[in-house]
Amino acid sequence: MLKIKIYGILLLMLHVACNDPDSTPATTAKDSAGTETPPPSSSIKNIVFFGNSLTAGYGLDLSEAYPALIQAKIDSLKLPYKVINAGLSGETTAGGNSRINWILKQPVHVFVLELGGNDGLRGIPLEETKKNLQEIINKVKEKFPDAKLMLTGMRVPPNMGRTYSENFHKIFTDLANNNKIALLPFLLEGVGGEPELNQADGIHPTAEGQKIVAENVWAVLKGLLQAE
Repeated sequence: MLKIKIYGILLLMLHVACNDPDSTPATTAKDSAGTETPPPSSSIKNIVFFGNSLTAGYGLDLSEAYPALIQAKIDSLKLPYKVINAGLSGETTAGGNSRINWILKQPVHVFVLELGGNDGLRGIPLEETKKNLQEIINKVKEKFPDAKLMLTGMRVPPNMGRTYSENFHKIFTDLANNNKIALLPFLLEGVGGEPELNQADGIHPTAEGQKIVAENVWAVLKGLLQAE
C-alpha cells in the first residue's frame, strides 16, 4: 500500500518533469544511436518507438533509453531491424496525433505506441485520449497496412478518482482488442514505484530501470519480429 501511494505521488510529478522546458527530447529524425537515419535498404526494416519521455530516455543518454537497448538486443541476434526513437518529452496523445504524419514519412515495418500517461496525469477526458490513440493507429495502418503494431499500457494513480484510473488503464486493453494489435499491459512493470530504479526526480527510470523496461517491451515485441 505504501509503495502504491509513493508511486501515485511520483506519477503526479511526471506532468511537471515531462514539460520541463529545459528537457531535451529525443529528436524524432534520429535513430537510437543519435545519428541521422539513413535511407533504409531493402533488407533492413524500421521499428518506430513513438512515445513520450519514457521512450525518449529523459535524463539519460539516448543510448541508455529502452529503444537503444532493444537495438542492441536485435544486433546481438543479427536480426534485420533498425530502431528509430521517436520519443518526445511531455508528449500527449493529442500532440502525438498531430506529429504522427511527419513520422510516417519514413518506412515503418513495426510501430510501438507509448502514449497516454501525460493525458492521465492531466485528467484529460478518457474519450479524448482513446480517440487520439485510435486516430494514431488508423494513420499508421492507412499509410503502412502491413506494419505490425504494438501498444504499451500505462497506469495512473487514483487521484482523479478510482473510476477514472481503472477506466484509463482499460483504454489500452480495449484498443488492443478492437484493433487486434499486440499489447504490453504496463510499460513500467517492476520499475514504477521502485526508488532505486528511478532517477532523483523519482519518476523517470535510471539506466538500470530502462533495462527492465526494455525486457518488458522485448517480451512482447520479439513475437512481432518473429512473425515478420
